Amino acid sequence: MNASTPDNTRGLFITGTNTDVGKTYVTASIARAAVEQGVRVGAYKPVCTGYAAGEVSVASDVSQLAQAIGRPDLLERVGPQTFQAPLAPPVAAELEHRSVDDQLLNEGLEWWLGRVELLLVEGVGGLLCPLTETTTIADFAKWVGFPVLVVATMELGTINHTLLTVEVAQQRGLDVCGIIMNQTHPSQDISANNQNPHEIARRCGVPVWGVVGWNSQAELPCQPGSGTMDWLSVAGERNIEAR
Repeated sequence: MNASTPDNTRGLFITGTNTDVGKTYVTASIARAAVEQGVRVGAYKPVCTGYAAGEVSVASDVSQLAQAIGRPDLLERVGPQTFQAPLAPPVAAELEHRSVDDQLLNEGLEWWLGRVELLLVEGVGGLLCPLTETTTIADFAKWVGFPVLVVATMELGTINHTLLTVEVAQQRGLDVCGIIMNQTHPSQDISANNQNPHEIARRCGVPVWGVVGWNSQAELPCQPGSGTMDWLSVAGERNIEAR
């Protein structure tokens, strides 16, 4: 039986098969859909890299997430740690003679618990991307304890990348609840790759909830016949015992 935090905040941990697969776009889309459903939503990206010194632009991941949850005033709560170089967090931090603050990683998450009904936690890069000098995103996802949602692209090689991501997650005891395919470039032909979602789901046993088209403004797709996705029900309570 899973142990949950007393506040009963439910959540999802959003990871990707790689960097630049559209994790923030998908996370923000989920946030907007849940807000429209009347859910109190929080968003947390513990570490962000590739930022201009002292600046969080309107187009930044942190700003997009804060806008999506309707709280542009909470930029520092959404993304408490930022570094300039577009590299893995510990590498980017070292270039600034800094380090990723382990305590702030945890405190940043716990600040949201009890304040929102649904917390969306977005990782950096893929599951094995370094987060600190000694830990990876997978380690952090384990500590967070929410079900994992994998974002994959519709490009060539996505079957391999997605199955590898799911296998790593499951080997580390993470609960992978679903996969969303994302068209990251307009040149990607969704119709030519329309068998990929079926093939991925068949091989790993994790449902593919749908495909997000390039710059789509529509609500995120879900399984055929299931109607509007209830994101609060899809999310889970923190699994403390599995850590």
